[in-house]
Amino acid sequence: MSVAKKQYKRVTTNSLVEMKANGEKISMLTAYDYTMAKIIDGAGIDVILVGDSASNVMAGHETTLPITLDQMIYHASSVVRAIERALVVVDIPFGSYQSDPKEALRSAIRIMKESGAHAVKMEGGKEIKESVKRILAAGIPVMGHLGLTPQSIYKFGTYTVRAKEEEEAAQLKEDAKLLEKLGCFGVVLEKVPAHLAKSVAESIRIPVIGIGAGNGADGQVLVTHDMLGMTHEFNPRFLRRYLDMYSAMTDAFKQYKTDVKSGDFPNEDEQY
Repeated sequence: MSVAKKQYKRVTTNSLVEMKANGEKISMLTAYDYTMAKIIDGAGIDVILVGDSASNVMAGHETTLPITLDQMIYHASSVVRAIERALVVVDIPFGSYQSDPKEALRSAIRIMKESGAHAVKMEGGKEIKESVKRILAAGIPVMGHLGLTPQSIYKFGTYTVRAKEEEEAAQLKEDAKLLEKLGCFGVVLEKVPAHLAKSVAESIRIPVIGIGAGNGADGQVLVTHDMLGMTHEFNPRFLRRYLDMYSAMTDAFKQYKTDVKSGDFPNEDEQY
């Protein structure tokens, strides 16, 4: 007999921990602007990530590294204005927290004060321990991110699956437990073996959100533009396209051009 899921008027960090405890999977998508965030929130998605993937999706950069703190705050504030239910988590961008815990705290405070977001996300484990501690001590919720960490892509040299070897897998497990101990409310695991993500999820109380990490995680996140099929060059195994918006939008734009060129638009009913 299935148990009725609790209805959340507003999703909080505590809600996510409750969802995991109750066996309810957590849904998470990215958004970078008001209009998209409004639709995602209205659909009942639990968490909206204002990801530094905006660097790729919105600005056309090859990596996430170029996006600035000011730009992340701009995107985050646009998203927050659209939200009624979802928890909004914002990536602290590359160069804004890695070198100095004091700078990390300043960056997190700016995101929270200037955007109105609900939490921040940071990539890394033990190497960012002091920054995580300082931000949490200020009362700012932190979500971790382990596995493939795109801000470190030049160190890795490849976007291939991480933690396939025993040593790296053991370190990932250790880092996940450390992030929980420090007080993080959740962890994203990106592009790691499914059995490892399941093991990590079972070993900690806080939710594990997977992307390319199998069904054993406590929830899933995708880049919205990818799952809607607005991008078409990116085809990883973990991506399920729910629409083919690239083709649909291209057809609509072509039809609009045809209608304008032919004089069919606007017609009698579409003018004053």
